[in-house]
Amino acid sequence: MTRFEQRKQDFFKVLERLKDGIKQEESEIMIDGILHRFEFTFELAWKTIKDYLEYLGYIDKIGSPREIIQNGYKQGIIKDGEKWIDMMLARNTLAHIYDESTSREIYNKIKEEFILLFDNLKLQFENINI
Repeated sequence: MTRFEQRKQDFFKVLERLKDGIKQEESEIMIDGILHRFEFTFELAWKTIKDYLEYLGYIDKIGSPREIIQNGYKQGIIKDGEKWIDMMLARNTLAHIYDESTSREIYNKIKEEFILLFDNLKLQFENINI
């Protein structure tokens, strides 16, 4: 199994766990867990895009998440580059600052916007077998 295939399967698994979390009754502990799962899901998403771009020969083995998102958009792997950049910035905010109102805003974006971006990426990758 290629690195892309393994990472893709890992991404699919964490995405399902994130979606399961979103379905649960809201509580502070659940919201914290969803924010944490979102960070894992985002990390696997951009790294899966990176692995696929490497396989296609579009990029080298290095690159920041921003560069990977930009290249993924250029290659049609992701459809809304600006929303992906917004998602990346939200993930960075969670990793460096803890502010309850900001984390609540990000939580709402996860439920309303970011989950759809992840689902669209999953659809892109479901029929790709390397």
